[in-house]
Amino acid sequence: MTNAQVTALTYGLLVFAAVWTTILVPQLIVHVSRFGRPQAGRIAKTAMVTLYACMTVAVVLLPLPGPHSKRLEQTVQLHPFQWIADIHTELLKHGLSAANWFTTQTFQQAAMNVLLFVPLGLFARLLWKRGFVGTMAVGFTASLLIELTQLSANFGTAPFVYRIFDVDDLMTNTFGAMLGWVLAAMLLAFRAGSTSTVDTQPVRRERVHLAQAR
Repeated sequence: MTNAQVTALTYGLLVFAAVWTTILVPQLIVHVSRFGRPQAGRIAKTAMVTLYACMTVAVVLLPLPGPHSKRLEQTVQLHPFQWIADIHTELLKHGLSAANWFTTQTFQQAAMNVLLFVPLGLFARLLWKRGFVGTMAVGFTASLLIELTQLSANFGTAPFVYRIFDVDDLMTNTFGAMLGWVLAAMLLAFRAGSTSTVDTQPVRRERVHLAQAR
């Protein structure tokens, strides 16, 4: 993990603490007024979604560029599956064989993009009861919002564009949300299968009396 990633995660946790403190008090008040007591399950779900949102925003936007940061030579990448060609380029650059493709920074970045949106797919299925297509739309929309934020230099709040608008990120993020939905569906199916019982009646043996008139 790089220093930049550690910095982003640290700020993400700090923002979560601030946001969660702001949300928790009103939520407790609402719970007491509606249910008579705090609902631990609802509070935990809100905490998980808030933590995920804060950490995701921190990872994709931080750290911000400093006064001496170098500007990007390319700010837009619109070629689908460019990351596959980039893996080949990285292997040639470092003199690695094709068998080491999974060790490249390009592949690890793509994998992180997928994993980053898996929780969103889980939330969409488990908490928001979205279908597969709805989850795919949620993942794509969230990813597009992030990419547009990066392309606009955080809507003009950053001195210049410091992250690339990458169509591959849209694809991998959306795939991550879809994967999360599938995992959630499998989890629900497993839980339903483990809790369901089959009502079976023992087979009754009928005694036949040969002497009894029929």
